[in-house]
Amino acid sequence: MKYKRDNIKEYMKVDDRYIDKGNPSSLPTGERPGERLYFVKLFRGITSLLTGMKTTMTVFCRKKTTEQYPENRATLKLSDRFRGTLTMPHNANNEHHCVACGLCQTACPNDTIKVTSEMIETEEGKKKKILAKYEYDLGSCMFCQLCVNACPHDAIMFDQDFEHAVFDRSKLVLTLNRPGSHVEEKKKPATPKEEMTK
Repeated sequence: MKYKRDNIKEYMKVDDRYIDKGNPSSLPTGERPGERLYFVKLFRGITSLLTGMKTTMTVFCRKKTTEQYPENRATLKLSDRFRGTLTMPHNANNEHHCVACGLCQTACPNDTIKVTSEMIETEEGKKKKILAKYEYDLGSCMFCQLCVNACPHDAIMFDQDFEHAVFDRSKLVLTLNRPGSHVEEKKKPATPKEEMTK
């Protein structure tokens, strides 16, 4: 409420008009100073309470979204955008798409990823860098997905596995590339000469 002091008189603004607190004769018949202000505040309080109760009852009648974990492990459904654990998908031939470029390691803000590469010589006599070991520290990962966004070959992704409780932090350091795995070779397009011979 707004108060105004003028010529040692106090006024209260109620219903867009000022009431002189020092002169009860300016009030309607039988109304004491501050009586109308009390009812105005009471009405506003009840209105505010009903507004809050309306919101409460609306949420109360909605479909429940609480998951009864761990009892519902078999039927638990997570959001498609949920980020659980970083993984490196492999196909049936134990091949992956990682070329050991190191962009994911550079993009990681807290050094969660360590890419170890090595140089080999191909059958054509060319030198080629391949992935030797891809280490991922789940204990220091903050699931920002910057590594996934930085990868130009979509070699890594987040799955929906979220049960990471262990008693030893060293078990959180994972090697994502499987033993004996190698990068998937791109099929070279057939040259015009080869097509003509066929």
